[in-house]
Amino acid sequence: MRDTLVLNASYEPLSTVSLQRAVVLVLQDKAVLEQAHPLARVRSTGLALPVPRVIRLRRYVRVPFRQRAPWSRRGVLVRDQHLCAYCGRRASTVDHLQPKSRGGEDSWLNTVAACAEDNQRKADRTPEQAGMTLLRRPFEPTPEASLMLALGLRAGEAAELAPWLPRPAAVAA
Repeated sequence: MRDTLVLNASYEPLSTVSLQRAVVLVLQDKAVLEQAHPLARVRSTGLALPVPRVIRLRRYVRVPFRQRAPWSRRGVLVRDQHLCAYCGRRASTVDHLQPKSRGGEDSWLNTVAACAEDNQRKADRTPEQAGMTLLRRPFEPTPEASLMLALGLRAGEAAELAPWLPRPAAVAA
């Protein structure tokens, strides 16, 4: 199952959480279930709860304005759809185009998802030095697009969550 969208008490999208965390927030009465997956339920010995798709926090959380999506390894893997930027196979690691040992940094434009084999083959070199070509260039997602990526949605698939999202966010393919 995909992650659960978390709304602030004011109904603005905040982030995503795992199914387990969403259920805990609802059971602890810290969040209200706004939308559930159809026909899916979480069951325990004394409880059956609809699987949360969207939850809303009961208390307002003040969040500083973000113009940029924060970089993370998980975010890079999700942005690149867990596909290696060099061969297209399943990616499990993040590769720095400009190696960190040569002044490269953790940023959206310097990192791509890579399979372990290609990451080791490239080693401490740039893709050009290693004779490797990128199948697609890295990009920096907007905060809205990174939220859509974290939810596992592509542009056009957001109709299910449209009431909760401020505007359609474009997600690069």
